[in-house]
Amino acid sequence: MRRLMLLRHAKSDWTRSGARDHERTLAPRGREAAPRIGAYMVHHGLTPDLVLCSTATRARETWDLVAEAFARKPAVVLEERLYEASAAALLDVTKETKASVHALLLTGHNPGLHEFAQRLIASGDTDARARLTEKFPTGALAVIDFAVDDWGKLHPRSGRLDRLVVPRTLEAATD
Repeated sequence: MRRLMLLRHAKSDWTRSGARDHERTLAPRGREAAPRIGAYMVHHGLTPDLVLCSTATRARETWDLVAEAFARKPAVVLEERLYEASAAALLDVTKETKASVHALLLTGHNPGLHEFAQRLIASGDTDARARLTEKFPTGALAVIDFAVDDWGKLHPRSGRLDRLVVPRTLEAATD
């Protein structure tokens, strides 16, 4: 069994004129939302063995704020291939993951994460699947389970969506 968690960076700040996209930081709303996702993950036992995080500033800031909730911080690798990655590129990166990693978290960007999630999911929570079909909001976390013993065996339509968590729907840190 493998668990893939996809975390879209939290709401970013578009107000800094002249800033390169890669260097965009989080907006106040994103800085407030990311810790709620972290608290949710800890409360529900969603602890990754490994985090692959885009090198973009907003993705790194998101993970740093989420990670504050963990007493024992998961291993993190900054992965430049996650920045502006397509669904196919995300699949390639995921398939390279070592077999010793059972729970993997990718922190990245749309539209790639959204397309990747949709491509992987074959079953699971009906309501969450319908919401994910509409969009993958900023700061959202998708949790997808696979009945495979190696990441290299991942393929489209092989996952079961366990849940889709959106920060704005979390009323309290432990919901």
